[in-house]
Amino acid sequence: MSSHDDETGEEFECDTCGAVLAFEDARRTKTMGGLDPTKWQTLCCPNCGSRLKTVFVDE
Repeated sequence: MSSHDDETGEEFECDTCGAVLAFEDARRTKTMGGLDPTKWQTLCCPNCGSRLKTVFVDE
């Protein structure tokens, strides 16, 4: 999976289905492995459900 920044924000390409989507369009789910869900979220593809990236969301 690849990601890049452009003027409108971060975008992700799903390795599974090839969809390219904006950060805002990714589905957010709880993380695995005991990470604090108030600080970390996993971004998933809304088309096929594959995980795209785990991100830190706590300020």
